[in-house]
Amino acid sequence: MNKLETEVIYSVNYNPWFNMALEEYLLHQVEENKIILYLWQNENTVVIGRNQNAWQACCCTCLERDGGNLARRLSGGGAVYHDLGNQNFTFITRLENFNKEKQLAVILDAVKELGIEAELTQDDEFFCQNKKFAGNAYYFSAEAAYHHGSILVNTNMKRLNNHLSVAPDKLYAKGIERARDKVINLGDVKEGITVEDIQQSIIASFYDKYGEAEKSPTYVDPELKEEVCDLYRKYASWEWRFGKTPDFDMTFETRFSWGRIELGLKLEEGRIADTSIYSDAMNVHLIKEVEEALRGCTLNLTAMYHALEELVEYYGEEEKIMELAEWLRERDL
Repeated sequence: MNKLETEVIYSVNYNPWFNMALEEYLLHQVEENKIILYLWQNENTVVIGRNQNAWQACCCTCLERDGGNLARRLSGGGAVYHDLGNQNFTFITRLENFNKEKQLAVILDAVKELGIEAELTQDDEFFCQNKKFAGNAYYFSAEAAYHHGSILVNTNMKRLNNHLSVAPDKLYAKGIERARDKVINLGDVKEGITVEDIQQSIIASFYDKYGEAEKSPTYVDPELKEEVCDLYRKYASWEWRFGKTPDFDMTFETRFSWGRIELGLKLEEGRIADTSIYSDAMNVHLIKEVEEALRGCTLNLTAMYHALEELVEYYGEEEKIMELAEWLRERDL
């Protein structure tokens, strides 16, 4: 692999819909043989995963009362809280240059360089003192990909706890009582550390692993909004953030080791006319494939099971799909 050209881009806008629109814009525009480190912050925002149910993942009334914003990202996974006490990062590159391990090492080494004993778990989460201070999520388009995450530095934990909803089954599985009980600010680990300290350490680590950029970091202000206005309107829209929620005739919920599933079925004349799956699973494409596989099936456990079996043949992910199929076969229809 040839040495990649590097670029660092800052957003100086704290609006989540602008920042996520810019993130997607950069994904579509990234050049071959290039990797972008995009640094950004959102003010008082809950960001939910691509397939999550907004009302279950976020205390929307509380968020609105506190003047906050709800945003939905392209990648999968669960809900997170952003404010100016945390630092968001995104690595953006073409598929052939995507290197998750190297990208994760940029963040891990940046934190360690500040004198903090951090570790990376098998679930791609960053921990310190047995508590999580950053997570990661991924999105792949036909030609490019991004890897993003959020680092807690001096985040308002009271608001984080108030604005995030944690499902009872997840609480039970994790053995925790509140969202804040499993996370930690790096500011509580090392006194005096700032978001700017994290920013500069990430950039230094990025350059160390990928090479110095030929130009200084680019600061992007709202003037660029004209170039991403269509994407901005998408991210700000009610339809994207909350989504259509039809009155389903049947709803099933469960949690697997790889994510929570809420399956809604709309029925017409004994067939599944429409489906919708809410999930915090990381693989957003898998969720959409399962929806499509079940749509049009007769409301018959055997037919639904076979539809998912066929999905395995061309999509893969056999363990997850068949675990879902077995769970459906045990439902009482």
